[in-house]
Amino acid sequence: MSDEGRLVAGRYRLIERIGRGGMGTVWRAEDEVLSREIALKRLHVQRHLTEDELATVYERTRREARSAARIAHPNVVVVHDVVDDEGLPCIVMEYVHGTTLAALLKGGGTVPPGEAARVGLGMIAALRAAHAAGVLHRDVKPGNVLLGAGGRVVLTDFGIAMATGTSTLTKTGEIIGSIDYIAPERMKGQKPGPTADLWALGATLYQSVEGRPPFRKDTAMETAYAIAVDPLSPMKQAGPLEPLIEMLLAKEPDERPTAEETERALRVVASRTPSAATEAAWASAVPGSTVTGPTSPVGATGSLGATTADSGPQSGSGRGSMPPAPAPAPTGTGSRRGRGRRTVVRSAVTVVAVAVAVAGGLYAMSDGDGGGRRGTETAPSATASVPPQPVPEGFHLVREKEMGVSFPVPDGWKRGDKATAEQVKYIDKSGLVELTIGTVNPAGPNPISHFENIEANTKLNYPTSYRKLRMLRTTFRGKPAAVWEFTFEGKVRTFRAIDFGFGEEGGTEYDIYLSAPEARWDEYRPVFDTAKQGFRVG
Repeated sequence: MSDEGRLVAGRYRLIERIGRGGMGTVWRAEDEVLSREIALKRLHVQRHLTEDELATVYERTRREARSAARIAHPNVVVVHDVVDDEGLPCIVMEYVHGTTLAALLKGGGTVPPGEAARVGLGMIAALRAAHAAGVLHRDVKPGNVLLGAGGRVVLTDFGIAMATGTSTLTKTGEIIGSIDYIAPERMKGQKPGPTADLWALGATLYQSVEGRPPFRKDTAMETAYAIAVDPLSPMKQAGPLEPLIEMLLAKEPDERPTAEETERALRVVASRTPSAATEAAWASAVPGSTVTGPTSPVGATGSLGATTADSGPQSGSGRGSMPPAPAPAPTGTGSRRGRGRRTVVRSAVTVVAVAVAVAGGLYAMSDGDGGGRRGTETAPSATASVPPQPVPEGFHLVREKEMGVSFPVPDGWKRGDKATAEQVKYIDKSGLVELTIGTVNPAGPNPISHFENIEANTKLNYPTSYRKLRMLRTTFRGKPAAVWEFTFEGKVRTFRAIDFGFGEEGGTEYDIYLSAPEARWDEYRPVFDTAKQGFRVG
């Protein structure tokens, strides 16, 4: 029997079903008292659940309404009412004319980086408002992003949101959310904070420009494992959004940019006028809308590093050190040693245990995200001891005793013959790709000052070909850090490099640097990610 035309709570007339998932149905309806169009979310009858489980589900629904209602912001869906219908809770919300980001991306669809940045600006504005109100969303994903007329972006579905001062509704070891967008710390059983929502924003931006979630595999188990330990696959279409997405998807919460930093970076990328083609595509998807984001790369933030001439990449380890022209460009290698280091990954056994539990849990919601699921899994204790990460296949661990560090290096790469206690480099067989580890002692307040000194010399040596992609402050394992990425012309080809420094003032700065031909950057960039992830001091 169809529910179309039925009256709910004596005032809401159901007109058209506009969405359906494993837990509930969303209807376009009319408020006959106020004569306005609304959206009504009604839970399904869940006969397979116990009375206690039903009570939990219903309380989650009411919590969704309370969480959204405490956030007054144009980028957050407005909740008008909560009513019961035949014993089932229903949320009455504003009706947003348009579509969802998930529908726009269905089947591997993408949007230009500038438009993704514009959508991201609406999302980050909503998240900042939610976090300021003490609410974590915990289910940020394309299916919960509404694209309305006039370019409006609305974040909805606070169904598993958690407000400050409220108790959790999950059992011990249970994680709820769409697996592709669950942050690594939640996979490891740790208590999430606002940065978990930012990780999900990064995953959403990645899918927007690349056409797929960043860590999706064939099974839920493999996806969970990849989120927890795998390096991020190189992006092909992210353009100026690439550095920001990469930082948002950092495994460690304190390595991600803040919401304010994220908003600033998105604003730069979204600051240009879109092409007519983008405008037309957006208008066809969202009636009455206009596009305000760019379509051409802007280089808002960039990636880290420095590159070298064709005789082989070089890097300078001293503060502001730089070989005189026409010597190869410096790489500014060095990283800082500081307070005790926070272990960033779990052993393969622990992570696989989490992944297996995820795969074996309950995936009850299919929500239009191309396979998004809600699941439960048994998570290990966040306080358990965490062994070092296993060395990936194709790499081997090297220990530099004089420097007091260890890190993974690709098999077949040779150690440079001029290693010192301050710098060591490993070079591939072609001689064009270099991984350099360096130190600066004593460290300054932030490695960015070191990078700025080196950049000044780089500009002198490469006045016409040096191009900065990004240089910005961040944190790494609880310590001040900075990233620097740029390109320049060698004798016969363009190089690209990334430099990452971290440490405490007065201690030792450690820098991890990679340079390679720009044409093969996607091939060699994972070397940097692996070295950084496996870098150990002591």
